[in-house]
Amino acid sequence: MSQLTDEQVKVSVVEFLLKKGRWGAHYFPTDTLVNFLGRKIRRNGKRVRKCIKDLVNRGYILLHKREETISLNPAKSREILDFIRNYGSHAHQQIGS
Repeated sequence: MSQLTDEQVKVSVVEFLLKKGRWGAHYFPTDTLVNFLGRKIRRNGKRVRKCIKDLVNRGYILLHKREETISLNPAKSREILDFIRNYGSHAHQQIGS
């Protein structure tokens, strides 16, 4: 299992949604994302869910359908891309996705 910091987990979540093209109303099921990343990161889905909640609080991720689906916030696209540039290189290499 990977020993990633919380920031690297957050970058992994954002990169996953970015690769899938999930912006605005084009959302992705939260459980599917948590299950996918939970297999590759310690403490399974609890840590991933905590990181998703923090990204929601920052405004990078939008919740849809009673918090069952998520997408990237198109209003914060520049900030999201800067966040990935600042923290992304290490997270991407360690997860190997």
